[in-house]
Amino acid sequence: MSVINPPATGWRGKVRYRARVLLAEPTTLIGLLLIAGFGYLVVAPLVAIVSDAVRVQYGDDFRAGAPVGAGTSYYLWRVFRSPVSGDLFWEPFWHTLVVGVGVVVFAVALGGAMAWLVTRTNVPGRKFLAGALVVPYMLPSWTFALAWLTLFKNGRSGGTPGYLESWGVRTPDWLAYGALPMIVTLGLHYYPFVLLLFGNALRRLDSQLEESARVLGARRGQAMRRIVLPLLLPSLSSATLLIFGRVLGTFGTPYILGLPTDYSLLSTTLYRSIHTRSSGVAAVIAAVIVLLGVLVVLVDMRLVREQRRFVTIGGKGSMDRATDLRRWRWPAYAAGLAVFTASVVAPLLILLLSTVTYAPGVFSADNFTLKFWVADKIPDAVGFPHGLLVGGELYEALWNSVRIVGLSAVLCGLLGLLVGYVVVRSGSPRIAGTLRQVSFLPYLVPGIAFAAAYLTLFAVPRGPIPALYGTVTLLVLVMVVTHLPYSSRSGIAAMMQLGKEPEEAAQVVGAGWLRRMWRIVIPIQKGALTTGVVLPFISGIKELSIVIMLATAGMPLLTTLSIHLVDYGYTQQANAAVLVIAAVSFAVTYLAQRLTKSNLSSGLGG
Repeated sequence: MSVINPPATGWRGKVRYRARVLLAEPTTLIGLLLIAGFGYLVVAPLVAIVSDAVRVQYGDDFRAGAPVGAGTSYYLWRVFRSPVSGDLFWEPFWHTLVVGVGVVVFAVALGGAMAWLVTRTNVPGRKFLAGALVVPYMLPSWTFALAWLTLFKNGRSGGTPGYLESWGVRTPDWLAYGALPMIVTLGLHYYPFVLLLFGNALRRLDSQLEESARVLGARRGQAMRRIVLPLLLPSLSSATLLIFGRVLGTFGTPYILGLPTDYSLLSTTLYRSIHTRSSGVAAVIAAVIVLLGVLVVLVDMRLVREQRRFVTIGGKGSMDRATDLRRWRWPAYAAGLAVFTASVVAPLLILLLSTVTYAPGVFSADNFTLKFWVADKIPDAVGFPHGLLVGGELYEALWNSVRIVGLSAVLCGLLGLLVGYVVVRSGSPRIAGTLRQVSFLPYLVPGIAFAAAYLTLFAVPRGPIPALYGTVTLLVLVMVVTHLPYSSRSGIAAMMQLGKEPEEAAQVVGAGWLRRMWRIVIPIQKGALTTGVVLPFISGIKELSIVIMLATAGMPLLTTLSIHLVDYGYTQQANAAVLVIAAVSFAVTYLAQRLTKSNLSSGLGG
């Protein structure tokens, strides 16, 4: 219901009338501004990558045989066809496929088994296991890599030896570094994806379907193959492709476990190309990672559409009967507890013990120390000559992380709610659809490739926009954009549940748009807004793949501090820094669950 007077005659009156209408109900204008802004921040970096891949970069004019800025296929030839293409691309590409497929198999097998255990059986402690088994995803992904290295490290890499080597056990390279450690450690980090997706699908699956098949003579294995697995195909394909997409963009684990034996993935090759100033080669590799990420999500969307025929009719007849494990109940509980121990307790305990001992694996009283935490001076330590809690490096990194990630999370939550408002309230289906799609685009791009795109776009001045490399602004922008798909989907879902009546009532009494948003929409949607802020904060505080490209030495974050300590060979301080990140992540997750009255394992183990 509008309170704006009819337009006056003449073109000036019509313009004034349209301006008043636009100010009173600016949803369309906001939608256009959001589309333009997101279009530049999402599409322009990807265009810049493609442009750099086919234009001669500074310093390459002699090798490319063309002046700087001219079109060229030199970088495509160098990456795909040159004598060094094996080292630059093909070997890392095949390594990425091997590790990606291995992680998917490992995570699906482990996560699927745990999901069945906590949702479809009468295992003791279902509620505890449902919550405990999602904890690994709260940890930085390279936590497991550092714990693995602390345990299995051999003499190939310098610094503190691993536990096994200190006990006289020589671990082979294939066990200490390379594909197998990456598959196991990343699998332990990503299996909660499968647990949540499979768990929710299993929880909604009517157990009467299985019982009907059993009554008709089907064996348990037949019922599983012919009924249960087809119904779980959508969640299986989503989990498989999402995990593979995450592996494409991960950096910390391949860097830590691949560097000693030069076992490179596409992400580490991209990082190395940027740091050797091979910007044209880096642009081609980043474009390949983006293309693979897009293909992964498109395949997932196609499979989900095709598999919508695998549905069940819920309602009063739906039943969820737990399988009676009988004498296997406690062994099953022990198996779940063993997975929790291997994926949470053991890595954190290994890292903690390494930070309070001089020599690894020696647990006599005289070997324990707190110097790696609190010593003012550590002999022979040049790059980081004191304990982690002494000096200003940790506190500077912590402050930078909290303020940058906090500001990004707040902006992300507000923009997500605004996107949801425009998509739901806009009278233009075209604007709503375009905004919905453009806000989802960052989800298609692996994090490290997106960081490379932002580095390409904002490393130099472009028009009125100055060079942003090394600034807080660039880090905030890239974190907001990469987490936008999650906050925007949260905002859209929340706004779809809010009717227009409260706003229309306020509009009748003369409340403008800003006042309606501040006094009505935001208070009602404070839960969704809190979720849209907290989830990006939790992800951002342990983010490495993005910030490793963009954070400079003058602006350290917790994650980059940890990796730089790994580079220095200061194992104990590096492990201590990861423990600090884990503590911050746990604390924020706990507060988020208390504030939003939610749980990462909601729907499981109930």
